[in-house]
Amino acid sequence: MTAPTRRRIIVNTDAKNEADDQYAIVHALLSPTLDVRGIVPAHFGTERTDRSMEESREEVDLLLRLMGLTGSVTVADGAPRALVDATTPADSPGARLIVEESKLASEGDPLFVTFLGPLTDMATAILLDPEIVHRDVVVVWIGGMGYGVDWNYPHPEFNLRNDITAANVVFGSGISIWQVPASIYSMVSVGYAELRERIGGTSELADYLIDQMVEWNAAHHGEPIESRSLGDSPAISLVLNPRGGVWRTVPAPSFGAEGGYLPGSGHPVRVFETVDVRYLLEDMFAKIRLFGREGALPRT
Repeated sequence: MTAPTRRRIIVNTDAKNEADDQYAIVHALLSPTLDVRGIVPAHFGTERTDRSMEESREEVDLLLRLMGLTGSVTVADGAPRALVDATTPADSPGARLIVEESKLASEGDPLFVTFLGPLTDMATAILLDPEIVHRDVVVVWIGGMGYGVDWNYPHPEFNLRNDITAANVVFGSGISIWQVPASIYSMVSVGYAELRERIGGTSELADYLIDQMVEWNAAHHGEPIESRSLGDSPAISLVLNPRGGVWRTVPAPSFGAEGGYLPGSGHPVRVFETVDVRYLLEDMFAKIRLFGREGALPRT
């Protein structure tokens, strides 16, 4: 069998939650070895808005317009809110897309489903079609606390707390999981000065990426700040370069109501303990600059 030349990927994103999903989405779309099978806008709870999934969809549409890709990339809305319980799917076009694309996966040509927010749509896909756990599907999740570390971070971790029930469904299912916990994803930090020097002025897209980060920090931080973690980006860099991180295998836990780890199903989970941040940032910055210079998506 001929090896595939591109890795198949779905990007599930709570795109308007903060200011980092945007970079991950752009990185995926600018990477010629990734075959983006769809983008699934996701909810991000109800703390700031009662239409979070819809706001994520609007942000995805804006990014596609800035990239000249309107109508060229499948966008399928995810669930508007978390699961009501562990047996009832939150049916959505996004979850159905995951199921249908999973049926095309095969050994040597897996489907990577990257989650930059809650796991609602993956849990729903499993509940809709339990056979998905036996297909060559890899769930790459940015979420959960670090394992066995003392660290000053809001508890429970944000992506987890927006649907703890869904996380328990996914981690209990036996599907292949790559987890990038908060103690790792928060280390992908960039400053405003670096962004302006590396990509500023290269395109309308690049300037939007920078401006929306500055604006988000100004609106949501009560202290002086000039940086932010691009914490969702490891989900993309690890699919691009699966050796670009160090991991260990842990028995799948379950999650308590406060977001802590409890004994779970015991299925193996790949937990990343480091990510190649140099590669991640340099590759993304270079592709954004090339996009601005060439006015088109890069090709292999």
